[in-house]
Amino acid sequence: MTKEQRHEMIMEELIKHGSVLVADLVRRLDVSAVTVRKDLTELEKTDKLYRSHGKAVLVNPYINNRSVNEKEKLATDQKHAIGREAARLITRNDSICIASGTTVHALARNIVPVHKLTVVSASLPVSNILSAHENIDIIQLGGMLRHSSLSVVGEYATRIMEQCSFSKLFMGVDGIDVDFGITTTEMREASLNQKMMAAAQKTIVLADSSKFGRRGFAKIADISAVDIIITDAGVSPKDVSRLEDLGIELIIAQ
Repeated sequence: MTKEQRHEMIMEELIKHGSVLVADLVRRLDVSAVTVRKDLTELEKTDKLYRSHGKAVLVNPYINNRSVNEKEKLATDQKHAIGREAARLITRNDSICIASGTTVHALARNIVPVHKLTVVSASLPVSNILSAHENIDIIQLGGMLRHSSLSVVGEYATRIMEQCSFSKLFMGVDGIDVDFGITTTEMREASLNQKMMAAAQKTIVLADSSKFGRRGFAKIADISAVDIIITDAGVSPKDVSRLEDLGIELIIAQ
């Protein structure tokens, strides 16, 4: 078997299963572990896979921090559909908290209340979008502004959270790993999100399917701390099954 044939078979396995163990490739390709590792290194250099602890995965599971302008251009249709489904969960005279992320921007654009609504917001774009509605009372959190997300973090924001209670938290995340939990790329944001979760009766995560199987640097919480996840139809049947087994409500936005 040529190197090109081995690479083709490796990619076929990854596309089929999402990840593959080095030991399994050694048996399947009938070559040494050294040869497999060299093949994986070459494929990783061309950004076709990511090597991690004796295995290879189809995409790099670790998220880098990117600017809000860059994120706004990704999965726009999916985010709009997710935001529309999330807005349907808001009830009459509700009090909610909206964290940061471009998916919650889509939520804000879909909120058209015919009643009184109170919103605690960490996101400047969310507050700006909702300011067009006179029947929405907006509490804009203060603190250190993160330029990449145009949201606030830090002690001033967390201190206000300790004095609040609201029915729902709508939160964007950078990664959802069923085993590891929900994550973001910034420690201060993770800390604020934890305070928000403690103040909320229900935590609702808004994330397009590309966030599944990924990890940001900072862990927010175990997956069991989440009540509802709203995502798109690209989520894998395996993740759907595992989340349902954990008793987490999953809403697939169409």
